[in-house]
Formats: sequence, C-alpha cells, structure tokens
Amino acid sequence: MSHEIRADYRQDLLFPPSVEDWVGPEHPARFIRAMVDSLDLEAMGFRMPETEVGRPGYGADLMLKVWLYGYFHKIRSTRRLEMACREHMGLIWLTGMHVPDHSSLSRFMGSNKEALSELFKQSVQVAAKCKLIGMVVNAVDGTKIRAASSRERVVSLEDLEKRLERLDRSVADFMTEVERQEQEEIGEYRLSKRMHSTLRLKDQIQKALTELQESGRKEVHHCEPKARFMKSRRNIELSYNGQAVADKDNGIIVAADVVTDETDHGQLVPMLDRVKENMGRVAQENVADTGYFSSSQIGMAEERTYEVLVNAPSSETTHSRSAQANPYHTHWFRYDEGRDCCICPHGSELPYWKTKTRGTNGNECRVYRCREYRTCPHRHACSKSKRGREIEISVHYKALERQRAKREDPVSKQALGKRKTIIEPVFAWIKHHLGFRRWTVFGLEKVKAQWALVCTVINMKKLYRCWLSGGLPLTAH
Repeated sequence: MSHEIRADYRQDLLFPPSVEDWVGPEHPARFIRAMVDSLDLEAMGFRMPETEVGRPGYGADLMLKVWLYGYFHKIRSTRRLEMACREHMGLIWLTGMHVPDHSSLSRFMGSNKEALSELFKQSVQVAAKCKLIGMVVNAVDGTKIRAASSRERVVSLEDLEKRLERLDRSVADFMTEVERQEQEEIGEYRLSKRMHSTLRLKDQIQKALTELQESGRKEVHHCEPKARFMKSRRNIELSYNGQAVADKDNGIIVAADVVTDETDHGQLVPMLDRVKENMGRVAQENVADTGYFSSSQIGMAEERTYEVLVNAPSSETTHSRSAQANPYHTHWFRYDEGRDCCICPHGSELPYWKTKTRGTNGNECRVYRCREYRTCPHRHACSKSKRGREIEISVHYKALERQRAKREDPVSKQALGKRKTIIEPVFAWIKHHLGFRRWTVFGLEKVKAQWALVCTVINMKKLYRCWLSGGLPLTAH
C-alpha cells in the first residue's frame, strides 16, 4: 500500500542544507554572476561606493547582479526585489545572503543611468564575440510604452498658470509671516515640511510651463513634461517611444534608444548611427516599416552610405493613386529636372515657385505651381485651391526614386517580408515574456536607463543559451 508524501516538520537536520547545492550549475543566477564578474564596472562608469564612517555600502557588482536577476524574473519593484533577496534561493546565493534594502537599490539605479547604457553596449559586444550577430540584415522599429504617470494628472497651460499663481500667493504669505516674526523677535526662520513641498511643487510646475511654452503644446504632465500622448493599437496613452534595432541571425538588439516623438519618421538614421557606434559599422541591409518613410531620412541614409529598405507609404499604395480613381494624383505629374519644372497629365508646365520645409523632420521640398490655372478647363477637377495646383518635389527626389526601384527588386521584397520576423519577436519578448508594458520610473533620462536595462536582459537571455552550450566562456575581470 502506497503512502502519500507529506512534509515531516518534526524531523531535524544534523547538517543544514548547503545553498550551493540548491542552485544548480545551469541556474541563471550563475550566468548572471559570471557575466557581471567578467566586466570592468569601474571603467564602464558604475559608481563604486566609498564610505569612511558608518555602515559600508553595497558594491556595484552586487547591486547590478540583483537588478539583472530581478529583470530576468519580472521583478522591477525595489520593495519586491528586497523581498526576493530573502525568498528567492537563486538571489540568496547570488547576493551571498546579503539583503540590500529598497532605498539602496533605488539609489543605485538613479546614480548609474549612463553606466546602464554602457552595460547594454557591452552585451552587444559580447554577443558579437560569440558570433551571434551577422550584420547582414538589421530591422528597425519602435514600440509605444505607457509612462509611469497617470493620464488623469495631465493639465493644460491655463491650469498650470493658475496653480503657479496659487503657489506664489502661498509662498508670499509665508514670507510675510516670517518677516513679521523677525520684527517681533518671535521664533526663528525655518522652512516647514509643508513649505518645502510647496517650493518643490512650484519648481516642477515652473519647469513644466517652460517645457510647454517651448514645445507649443497645450497639455503637459508636470511630473513627466517630456512624455507625449501616443496612439497605440488599442488607445491613446501618455507614453514614450522605445526604439530598437535587431539583427536577423539571433534577434540580438544592437541599438536601443527612447524618444519623445509620437511617430518614427525621424528615427531611421539616428538609430543606424547608434548601430555604427556600437558595432563599428551598419548592416549590409537595414529594413523598416512605413512609419520610418521620410524623404530627408532616406536622403541622409544614402549620403552616409547606409543601405536602407523602407516600406512604401500609404500614399503610394492606395487605390486613390490609380489613374482610374484619380487622374490628377501627384504621381501622374512628371518631374523634369533639366527644365526644373513639373508637367501635368495634359502637358502644361508647372514652374518652380519656392522651397519650403515640412514637418518636424525638416523635409525640404521644392514647390512647383501652375500659372495657367485661371484658363485651364480642368482646374476644378485638378485642384480646389484658389491659387492653382501645387506639386512638391523633395530635394532628395533621386534618393526616393532609387528607393522605389530598390523595393521592386525580388531580393529586396524578400528582405522586407522578413522584417516582422526579425524585430517583432523582440518586442513580444519584452512585453509578454518580461511583462514590461509600462515604465516604472519618471523622466526621460531614467526611462532611457530602464530601456537600456530591459534590452540588456533580452540580449543576456540569448547569451544565457549560448553559455549553457559552452559557447560563451566567461572569466572574472
């Protein structure tokens, strides 16, 4: 007769179990320890604590190991991470049974923002040494991630000005009372905790007002002045735009950044510049979706000899472009560079009028305007403008034409078709596997540091598989 297995709480152990035995040789904690110990943290910019009196501070290597282990296991809260140092056997082994408090963990993150970006670069270089990066095809994309602040606390310019006025009155009343007490020699001049909070709030609101006035926007969050309302697949949320470039071979992230732009139009060349900074070169081909289509970006990429392949915008693929649907679509106006004019479907010339810059990306265009619109029998079908039809030709016209011709190449079409399979799984790992759907820090600088840490962990998870197979020997620095 079989017996059910139950815990025997009366049994005592002659020799206590060894923590070393409870953390197997393939445990991620061992990989994190080997990875961090192989890095020169001081050269990377991590601040090493120095204390002459009082309790010694925790070493940068210990704190970094704790944070990496936390992100490996979806633990991003400092208080939950402190608790995990007591409860997770892997973390108990990794910390040598030390328990950093949540305040120390938070201070480490706050004082090492730039060093975390350097840590990401190191993960890229380690992956390159393991030959996990092919640099044949790279894919660029961005994802909108909600800000830590609530959208309900977004205020308008008018509301901020009213709040600042009320705070100014509170400060003025307080200073009047201080002056009265000094004259009557009552008490002493000391700011109360409430007044300290008032002054801090006033400073935040003043910065938010300045940001709002400089950007020309109408709404802002005083704790997150650089966050923007961005459209995701489901709704519009206060967010930041996380950018990444992934390599085709193993999905290693070779460049990462966070921007405040609501669209990706101006991010193609800056992200490829980051790839070149990290890898020393860009991939043989760099693919991106329609969101990155920008005449200035494509022109700049060609000037820097970056091979790019960007999906066509909707204006080039919609039915309205066809001659049957719209015989006066811009596509049917022929550009004659030699004569510096555009020729309409009926053979009339549109001479050069002026050059202007469009959009936040600085897309420079040459504008050609019809001069015969008053007598043209097709003027009402061609344009509703009272000034006549205008055609804009980008100064990067030749680069755009070469890009269109390149997209028609069968090999290029195949590369564009693989774009989703390269970059989308990376964001799926971040949002589903790591559960990272919202920033847990405030402000653009801290958000950039957190994104660098997230992307580092994604790379390390891939390096971990290589380490398990023996393809990544790590030696202590």
